[in-house]
Amino acid sequence: MCASDQIRFEPSAPALQRLSARFGGHAYDLHRHETYAVGLTLWGAQSFHYRGELRTSAAGQVMVIHPDEAHDGHATVDAGFAYRMLYVDPAAVSAALGGTPPPFVRDVVADDEALTGLLREAFAHFPQALEPIAVDAIVARLAELLAARGDRAPKRPAAKTAYRAAERARDFLKAEAPRIVASEELEQVSGLDRFALSRHFRAAFGTSPHRFQVGQRLVKAQALIASGTPLSETAAATGFADQSHLTRHFSARFGLTPGRWASLSRAG
Repeated sequence: MCASDQIRFEPSAPALQRLSARFGGHAYDLHRHETYAVGLTLWGAQSFHYRGELRTSAAGQVMVIHPDEAHDGHATVDAGFAYRMLYVDPAAVSAALGGTPPPFVRDVVADDEALTGLLREAFAHFPQALEPIAVDAIVARLAELLAARGDRAPKRPAAKTAYRAAERARDFLKAEAPRIVASEELEQVSGLDRFALSRHFRAAFGTSPHRFQVGQRLVKAQALIASGTPLSETAAATGFADQSHLTRHFSARFGLTPGRWASLSRAG
């Protein structure tokens, strides 16, 4: 095995597991998963046998491998390849689609901007663990994207947005912003299952429950930093695991590091 070969993964969770890997040559023998395998090739190129054909995913392309479909994997170019993969429970995908059967995506390799964006979002802070409601949002969005490319392309009738349920969830997330909120808590508060809530919340407020909650934390962090609170104390007070965790989220939201925000907000 090439010395540069590497796999990083998180423990398997009920609905979603993330893996990041790179290989210089042979990667995997023929195998299959009981989950969807949805991935993004970061650099290089990889090829794999799938449903009787040899498929190749180059840098920037996404792969959708259906549950229980045999496949292998190896580098196609001398430089090797690197990729990220989501392993997603098909039952969760079905639940997110209102109980319809999990879609089969015929184009196993594709240029898909929306799916690429979702995968980058899912790995933005890897290997930092995803919060439960962040997992819900990723699975819900992934289910929509798979269904849009699926062989049946099921179409649900347009549903009226459940604004009151979404508002109850939003108010709860505001009040509980500094802590990790369980999916079951939001289900109880809103009266909707986690995937229906994700759809209705996005329709009502243009974002997911998790992004909204993180935004509330960051607004508070912004004020604390401007007042002179040390970054380590700010991170602890606003629900971030540590200062580096705060910095990554703060920079992604505001386009500035917390340190630069501190200096600019106190300048003059």
